[in-house]
Amino acid sequence: MIEYEPNGLLPDVLKNGSVDHPAVVSPDGVSLTYGKLRDQVQRLMVQLRRFGVERTDRVAIILPNGIEVVACFLAVTGVAVAAPLNAAYKPDEFEFYLKDTNARAIITGPSGGEEILKVAPEGTLHLVATITDSGDLELSGPPVTSDAIDVDPSPNDVALVLHTSGTTSRPKRVPLTHRNLLTSLSNIVETYNLNDTDVSLCIMPLFHVHGLVASTLSTFQSGGTVLLPSRFNPLNFWPLVRDHGVTWFSAVPTMHHALVSRAKGRSGDVAPSDNTSVRFIRSCSASLPPSLMQDMEEIFKVPVVEAYGMTEAAHQMASNPLPPGSRLSGSVGLGTGVQIAIMDEVGVIQPANQKGEVVIKGENVITGYEDNPDANSTSFTQGWFRTGDEGVIDTDGYLTLTGRLKELINRSGEKISPREIDEILLDHPAVAEAVAFGVPHPTHGEEPSAAVVLSGEVTVSELIAFVKTRLADFKCPRVIHVVDQIPRGATGKLQRRFVAEAFSHKIV
Repeated sequence: MIEYEPNGLLPDVLKNGSVDHPAVVSPDGVSLTYGKLRDQVQRLMVQLRRFGVERTDRVAIILPNGIEVVACFLAVTGVAVAAPLNAAYKPDEFEFYLKDTNARAIITGPSGGEEILKVAPEGTLHLVATITDSGDLELSGPPVTSDAIDVDPSPNDVALVLHTSGTTSRPKRVPLTHRNLLTSLSNIVETYNLNDTDVSLCIMPLFHVHGLVASTLSTFQSGGTVLLPSRFNPLNFWPLVRDHGVTWFSAVPTMHHALVSRAKGRSGDVAPSDNTSVRFIRSCSASLPPSLMQDMEEIFKVPVVEAYGMTEAAHQMASNPLPPGSRLSGSVGLGTGVQIAIMDEVGVIQPANQKGEVVIKGENVITGYEDNPDANSTSFTQGWFRTGDEGVIDTDGYLTLTGRLKELINRSGEKISPREIDEILLDHPAVAEAVAFGVPHPTHGEEPSAAVVLSGEVTVSELIAFVKTRLADFKCPRVIHVVDQIPRGATGKLQRRFVAEAFSHKIV
């Protein structure tokens, strides 16, 4: 196993792979060995400095999934601070994130960059990344006037700045240091016993810690290979897995659901064969319904492990173990190199089986948000980071999440977890997607409600009756809305707040 170097820098992960071993493979394009990728990153670092990029500068990387974004990201972290952004953002969103990040430069592909530059702060440097058929990457931009001061970062310097999802409040800037990130990579490698024979299929976006840290950088940390298609496509997923010897992949439940639905609804090449190379499937970034986990293991015949991560912890905090360890359905598993506890409202750590707020400590966890003293004062207690998640830890150390504290439905003083309602609805064979939420009520304060996407024939009254057989009456939605789709973020996470706002009329 590769040893974690506490005084290293993020680009150093490329030292873990053999020179001629494939580092990143593009199914429809070029592939780079570790030696070639190291050379490319070093050359891009030199080019960035020649364009005047300095140590404390923030560089927004606005590129679709591909080798370009991997190389540019590592190069930027070796020179300055990377700030990956979703290339699908609208102009107003780019304007906010570029200004809030204080981006000194943006890196885009050959098209679309000029439109982004129009909403960027005045004086923002625009660099264009291109790649040749042989895999050579180049950055082009305005005429070079002078080199930046050649100052290397230190392990405690910020390497990556991301924003929280912002579904419940204004997005907060999360500064992740080289040490934060390398610690997280080491934890992930150890959790899943990753090594240089592993091939990770990255289908998550690289502007998010799930795809960037779990699928990609942790694979480099282990000396393995990243298979990087441009997008997730359920139609050619399993042929891609077999053709490239994929040993594991990580995704959100919506992607897993798409693979299961295709396997259930069609015959043919829709599931791995008995001699598949896959040794496990990972799920993270949203709750994995136990029924979906069961379907996955029955159809795909490999262990499915649910993990728990968040941006403020450089991704992974807990995970169910691989066999022979026990996988607990409905739980996000055991702490993975991270201290996890349950805390009450006044900061007292709770005993096993007592519900409360999930709090964490570890070298992968940030020490504070950027320029946000109000958030810092409420997010940190006695050295613990308060995640905002409600949960319970059993006597064996397994953590089960019961909801977001800000999303709990308060009906006449009774606290109801919307996730509990979600999972019951998803157990119905005619429900494809479900999201529960609270709506205002003149007597009870709030009343549970829900929205569903159907995959079969069922009436709303039948769904309500189904929930009533599984939950106490006060937890059951009085109204269930049938919708064509449920809003999700770029990584597949349910946008519960947006659904609640759409149906926030009072129940009378």
